Amino acid sequence: MEKVEQSLTKKDTIIYSYKVVQLSKALWKMVEKDWQQWIKPFGLNINEHHILWIAHYLGGATISDISKYGVMHVSTAFNFSKKLEERGYLTFSKKDNDKRNTYVYLTDEGKKLLIETFNSYLPQNDSVLKGSMPLRNLYGKFPEFPELFSILREIYGQEFTQLFEASFEQAYNALTEAEQQSLQMKEKKEPTF
Repeated sequence: MEKVEQSLTKKDTIIYSYKVVQLSKALWKMVEKDWQQWIKPFGLNINEHHILWIAHYLGGATISDISKYGVMHVSTAFNFSKKLEERGYLTFSKKDNDKRNTYVYLTDEGKKLLIETFNSYLPQNDSVLKGSMPLRNLYGKFPEFPELFSILREIYGQEFTQLFEASFEQAYNALTEAEQQSLQMKEKKEPTF
């Protein structure tokens, strides 16, 4: 790695860093705008929605887990988790096999809210999705970002990226479950003849 670093000029590294900053900021600006619009009707902010999602796909999470996998400061994870607890969406408790850590779990109301947010998602309001469609149409799949995963693995470690990747599968399963529950609710509402 030292040889690679020696072959780079300061200008090369500054331009690379600047490119990463600009791309990250531009992408985050749209993600943040779209995410806020998506969850606004539910009285949630991005951190709260993310905490609900993390607690769901981890099946209970410590504040440290939420901080780590939600890429937020520990105090942010704690404060927003407490607000969600006050609103009845989360509960704090200890596990029988781990009395040292306090875990955050979704309540039934929290699960219901999370499913409602999933059901309200409108793909036509997702700017990044719309921006990705030409690539999907050209290659038959969405971009998978292997370079970004590699960079994140170097920064945050293997465990982070493994859980990150596993969370996609868990999110897929949660969305499948939400779709099934939504269909069941619709069937209950429709009169039978």
